[in-house]
Amino acid sequence: MRDYDGEEYGDVESPDSFAAVPDAFQRLWTPYRIAYIESNHAGSAPSQHPEACAFCVAPTLSDEQALIVHRGELAYVLLNLFPYNSGHMLVCPYRHVATYDLATDAEVAEIARLTQVAMRVATAASSAHGFNIGMNQGAVAGAGIAAHLHQHIVPRWPADANFLPIIGGTKAIPRLLGDVRQQFADAWPAD
Repeated sequence: MRDYDGEEYGDVESPDSFAAVPDAFQRLWTPYRIAYIESNHAGSAPSQHPEACAFCVAPTLSDEQALIVHRGELAYVLLNLFPYNSGHMLVCPYRHVATYDLATDAEVAEIARLTQVAMRVATAASSAHGFNIGMNQGAVAGAGIAAHLHQHIVPRWPADANFLPIIGGTKAIPRLLGDVRQQFADAWPAD
């Protein structure tokens, strides 16, 4: 076989020749991701320097600059700068803490409460039909900022996913971050 430059690189393996027994899973091979993984952009070791942490810096900026939707007592809600979907929010404690088990009971309670309110806001403001909610704990688990705990809240709608990111290397986000931040901030209930 030849690559795009015409260089020989060998034969593509037939799945029939794999050493393992075939299973029911289909595979989507994404070799372009290895450059991201090997460049260590998939996360780094937790930093002991909060001044270099984006989630520690964000609360020092204006809500518009940092895309903050709501500021609580122990945690705040902001839009993800690299959203999986329109309205992708993050709930972060103000305190620089890396993992959920290191958060205080009060921080955990506020993160949970703000997550619930964020879901209600996204439903009311943008008619979200469902959500993906979760935390990636540590760089090896996919945390882009492993040093600072953050919960993802990703609104979902029917047919909002497609193959554009895989085929075209592009993610279609239909609304501007500043517009979404303002809409969600306006829809956030008064404390």
